[in-house]
Amino acid sequence: MSDLTGRNQPPMDEPVTHHGPPGGGAGRVLLAVGIVLLLVVVAGGTTWWMYTRDPAPTTNTAPVRTTAPTACPSVKLRVAAAPEIAPVVRAAAKKLDDNPADPCDPVEVVAEEPGATVAAAAKPDVWIPSSSAWLGIANAGGAAFTAQGQPLAHSPIMLAAPAAVTDSLSKGGQTSWAQLTGAVAAGKIPAVTMPDAQATTVGLLSVYAINAAMARTTPDSGIAQLRALTLRSRLKDASADPTALVARVAGQWNTNGVIYDVGIFPILEQQLKVYQHGKHTVQLKGAYPADGLVEADYPFAVAKNNQDEALTKKLRAAITGTAITQAGFRAAPTPRALPLPAQPAGLLAPATMWSQYKSLATQVLLLIDASGSMNQKIKAPGGREVTRAALLRESGKFAAELFAEDTTIGMWYFGQPTPTSPAHQEVVSYGPITGQLDDGTSRRAALGKAMDNYRAADDSGTPLYQSVLDGVTEMRDKVSPGTVTLVVVLTDGVDGESTFKMTQAQFMTKLAGEQDPSRPVPVLSVGYGPDVDMKALNEMSEATGGKAFAATNPADLSSAIAKAFLAAHAPR
Repeated sequence: MSDLTGRNQPPMDEPVTHHGPPGGGAGRVLLAVGIVLLLVVVAGGTTWWMYTRDPAPTTNTAPVRTTAPTACPSVKLRVAAAPEIAPVVRAAAKKLDDNPADPCDPVEVVAEEPGATVAAAAKPDVWIPSSSAWLGIANAGGAAFTAQGQPLAHSPIMLAAPAAVTDSLSKGGQTSWAQLTGAVAAGKIPAVTMPDAQATTVGLLSVYAINAAMARTTPDSGIAQLRALTLRSRLKDASADPTALVARVAGQWNTNGVIYDVGIFPILEQQLKVYQHGKHTVQLKGAYPADGLVEADYPFAVAKNNQDEALTKKLRAAITGTAITQAGFRAAPTPRALPLPAQPAGLLAPATMWSQYKSLATQVLLLIDASGSMNQKIKAPGGREVTRAALLRESGKFAAELFAEDTTIGMWYFGQPTPTSPAHQEVVSYGPITGQLDDGTSRRAALGKAMDNYRAADDSGTPLYQSVLDGVTEMRDKVSPGTVTLVVVLTDGVDGESTFKMTQAQFMTKLAGEQDPSRPVPVLSVGYGPDVDMKALNEMSEATGGKAFAATNPADLSSAIAKAFLAAHAPR
């Protein structure tokens, strides 16, 4: 089969080989509590590393060692290695034991997740994490590791699923993060599971790859982030252990051959090869995301205070390329790999946003300006003339896809076309975004339809202040523990030309009187166009604990909306 770039790739229904995808990066760590890699010799002399699993913890835990260090006084070199490569390193260390009668080897190899090494007070003499990225993260925290030579091994990250699920992942054997995101948003995939982006390298680098893929779909960074979070908001599990996922798949089956509680998940090519050679009942297929492929690499890093340089060099030499490839890794980097950011923050910032995006259920009331000024024409990208209302429709089409499954939401239009008209009207009733309206339409679909059908009435006034007051009052009664409750306002003008008109001072006095610290309702406001009163919007939002965003160019409306929603889900 071929990937999206047209280059040939291994068929998804066959064991993957070393001639896989174009692209990659660096990194891979599995926060595998209680998972031990055991050496298994497969018929024909090929060595593979298989997994056994202790009962999985029921709650998230910090990274831990899978093997405890010994207290042998004869140990000259202490090595921490990622669990999946630790057996290779341990076998190499055995070759350096010149006294078989001594139960303590001169080189002690601990199978340890990189996150545990970073967190530990005592650092090893030699560190072989599953990503070069961890060296920068550890050194930024005060460690002093230096990589010697090229990485020992490589393994690209794939998207895998039971065979019956994989068919929905790709067409003609091709896949991409953008394709997966679109399919998830459309409900065409039963489940997607991701490792913890802050604790595992598969998760960390997958999030980076997803954001890189979304950046290719739009020049606007805010929209790209939101599109990435579209996938995040639909995850079945956002903090899974990828090795445990493989174990779950191996131990589950149903009459249709579909494991719905796992679905699609990222995995190392090496892990998938190990699984496929294990002849499990549930067949796993894999595909390489052509629009954002990253790879794990395994640097041989030496601590500054390493006391035995000679033994260190011998250990490095004893880890042979043959042993690496027999264990299911690649000896060379994946061609055309995605480069990773030079600074740790380039990986950690999107991982933090991703990991904490859905930490609280969200309650949102959208207030959309439907006043007459929305029908004014402006210059859109490319020089075309379009009304602000039309631009809003274009920019807001995808907004309904961005809300997490645990969002409760409603939408009002505000405007006063006649002196007797109310300040606002409800266009989508408030309720769970996954719920159905009386006509059988899902609330998410109704939001999308409302944006498509959005029109502004000519000569309609702008009762902005009254609508915000009413919205805050409406949402305050809905505030409950464990939720974020918001009013999101989109307007291009100032309050006025309606029977509800009031001065800013009057409005701020009323808004202050509505505040209840025990039931906060932040207002996120987006103002755009030459007529918007950003000073008023800033003061309004700040008074409620929210934020205001200006889109000085009306064509930047999508970016402003994106910033507002990102602020709503920013880590707190």
